[in-house]
Amino acid sequence: MPAAYVLVMVNIISIFVCYTIAKDRGGNRRFWGWMGVFFGPLAIPFVCFCKVKTETESWK
Repeated sequence: MPAAYVLVMVNIISIFVCYTIAKDRGGNRRFWGWMGVFFGPLAIPFVCFCKVKTETESWK
């Protein structure tokens, strides 16, 4: 039973990390939060390599 708690905590931490990285890089925070829910720690490298939104792109 304790292993299930560890997996849940790892998933919650992955959600938070994906959300925070997406927020810092100008990405879609909701999308990356859900990717953290579905894929857990596997989503973290992908959010790190996603395209950074620049100031000119945010006004479109």
